[in-house]
Amino acid sequence: MTAARSHRLDGLEPDNLLAFQALLGLLRALEAVDRARDAGEAKLMPRVAWDVEGAPLRPVVHLASARTRGALAAEAAAGVEILAGDNRAAGDRLDLNHPRPDARDRLAAATKAASARDRGRVDVLAALMTDAAVKEDKDPAKAPIDPTPLCLLFGQGHQHFLDRFATVPATPAPPTRGRGKSAVTIDAATCLAEALFEPWHRADPTFSFRWDPDEDVRYAMMAGDPTDAAYKGGTQHGANRLAAIGIGALSVVPQGRRGRVRAAILGGDVDSEGTFSLAWPVWRAPARLAAIRALLSHPRLRHAGELDHLGVDHVLVAKRISVGKFMNFTPARPLT
Repeated sequence: MTAARSHRLDGLEPDNLLAFQALLGLLRALEAVDRARDAGEAKLMPRVAWDVEGAPLRPVVHLASARTRGALAAEAAAGVEILAGDNRAAGDRLDLNHPRPDARDRLAAATKAASARDRGRVDVLAALMTDAAVKEDKDPAKAPIDPTPLCLLFGQGHQHFLDRFATVPATPAPPTRGRGKSAVTIDAATCLAEALFEPWHRADPTFSFRWDPDEDVRYAMMAGDPTDAAYKGGTQHGANRLAAIGIGALSVVPQGRRGRVRAAILGGDVDSEGTFSLAWPVWRAPARLAAIRALLSHPRLRHAGELDHLGVDHVLVAKRISVGKFMNFTPARPLT
């Protein structure tokens, strides 16, 4: 395929939270590769804009140096490999339930060790927790932190967030697909290319984080156990790898709410009924990750039309919902 300085990401649907987080993960991964390059080497300097004129709506990645799709996916795979170790920074716990002193110590240690060229660990921890927001407990010193609102797994159905958070990005590709002569083995770059450039088939028997709205399956609609059917239906492994890296862009901050301090994230909000939602903009001009983070933190993000002067075409909002003991995100809807 011909090398180009821009590529349309046809796999990343705009209303899917998993896809948006994968987009953030792609930028984090490519920036990590740029930081690792030797002085004088041509950098990618990735930026993203949305093709609001073309249908269907999709993001486009813009590069300073031309790459084929395959080469871009290989660069992204190298970046994920660089950053994957940072996802183990939260320690050996299965769930995101650190006591406040443990959270404070980990955040302080990561901050002390961070540098301008190597701040991945502190970015990840800052996206998971803050020691300023804890859950209610009889002993405040032992109270567990209030985790990022993106954490939907707390051991229900033997699904553990931190276990998957460390395992998924460290797993380059899904198991061999098919059997016998029809068996197909793919590598890490191909796996990411499928997620970025092709319609998702969700055929991988690998772990996910319940960020994909397709994982919201209900007993009432099925003849059997939907959790089993969801597993058999599979995941899009490349998207989950990128999204697990992308969460590092969505920092947690303490927020006063109803007389308590709770964890909030960039783009997040809680309505009067206690429902959490995440909003993200659809912007027209190529923007780097830092600019996207600035848009996500803009105080007028959820005011329709008020970011037009910054090139925002519209804003999408996905809600977090509970279905029995499981949690999911809905498909995003335009803010009105």
